Amino acid sequence: MTTPILEIRNLHARIEEREILKGVNLTIPAGQVHAIMGRNGSGKSTLSYVLAGKEDYEITEGEILLNGVDILDMEPSERAVAGIFLAFQYPIEIPGVATMTFLKAAMNAQRKARGEVEMTTPDFMRAVKEAGAQLNIDSDMLKRPLNVGFSGGEKKRAEILQMALLKPALCVLDETDSGLDIDALQVVSRGVNALRAENRSMLVITHYQRLLNHIVPDVVHVFSDGRIVESGDKDLALQLEAKGYADFDATAA
Repeated sequence: MTTPILEIRNLHARIEEREILKGVNLTIPAGQVHAIMGRNGSGKSTLSYVLAGKEDYEITEGEILLNGVDILDMEPSERAVAGIFLAFQYPIEIPGVATMTFLKAAMNAQRKARGEVEMTTPDFMRAVKEAGAQLNIDSDMLKRPLNVGFSGGEKKRAEILQMALLKPALCVLDETDSGLDIDALQVVSRGVNALRAENRSMLVITHYQRLLNHIVPDVVHVFSDGRIVESGDKDLALQLEAKGYADFDATAA
């Protein structure tokens, strides 16, 4: 049996003495896309932050295995090198740092950490041009400071561009559809779908079923009160859209 890309076992996490994750169990095999849906405050985004290594959270119990390796003692940068990428709900602006400079620094930092030679400028430019074409990203956008003055759609496209260039093993998308109109959603979704691969898995976190019309998941999980309370195929998302989360809140209680 092949090792899953991600395996979470009985994960408990808290912040400022308040327990948020209360026994999360989740396995994502290589090549699969899993979606997590849940109401506000259920712990969905906390799970994404804990996976990425955000230091505010204390892990009180459980394990997170990436390709069979426990990552809980790794720093966020080490997790990135190991293959985790988190696309934020609200990407931050970084004035004074050109988008191209940021992309090249990120790629070469990972290559250096893995013992690989740095990418030459021509190879880097070629990689950016190829990945950017998929996401309707032009050279003018890449010349601007990272996310500064970007629309919601541009910020999300810039993040998916990062993901395409860094080629992570596990892509965690935290409410990528937030703030996108339907045209931007379609462009971003095409970019995400182009990255689906046999050696890569994705965890898509969302409130709404509409995103899953464009990024069709293999498995849908319902998150309630800090844990997964139900799992099923893509039709489960349609049930949630029709009925809401009330029935699953009772399951979590």
